[in-house]
Amino acid sequence: MSDLVAIVYPSEAKAEEVRQKILKLQTEYLITINDAVIAVKTGDTVKLNQLVNTTMTGAAGGSLWGLLIGMVFLNPLLGVALGAGAGALSGALTDFGIRDQFMKDLAAKVKSGDAVLFLLIKNMTADKVLNEIKDAGGTVLKTSLDEKKEQHLRDTLAAATQPKAA
Repeated sequence: MSDLVAIVYPSEAKAEEVRQKILKLQTEYLITINDAVIAVKTGDTVKLNQLVNTTMTGAAGGSLWGLLIGMVFLNPLLGVALGAGAGALSGALTDFGIRDQFMKDLAAKVKSGDAVLFLLIKNMTADKVLNEIKDAGGTVLKTSLDEKKEQHLRDTLAAATQPKAA
């Protein structure tokens, strides 16, 4: 079972920095994520910055299949055009990972200019991952972790924003 973690950062750049660290940790087998999305609130609108652009992926796959089917019927250009259109439409209607509406609703609760990093975590080595991302700070908005793990996450991220004693 996967765990959801939503952390608020003061800017999209800071959230992207943390997402890149998480992706790097994934290559080191310290964490396995199913989805990592940044939701940015600007005014009253929320924009999602997803890892996978399903519209483009669908269009590319549809173009390939359209080309192959079009070659059978001796009209590959029409096949590519129809395949790309159908693939883009199906990709746009596909909701991969964390539900888009859930992320938009939750991100609408933060102040304008803030960014929320949503992570769908399959498994992780918590102490090593937290050690890597704790310097970025952030505020935990929502998790599906148990109370003890959630409090540990909150405390670790909050410690980064505390002034250090000399």
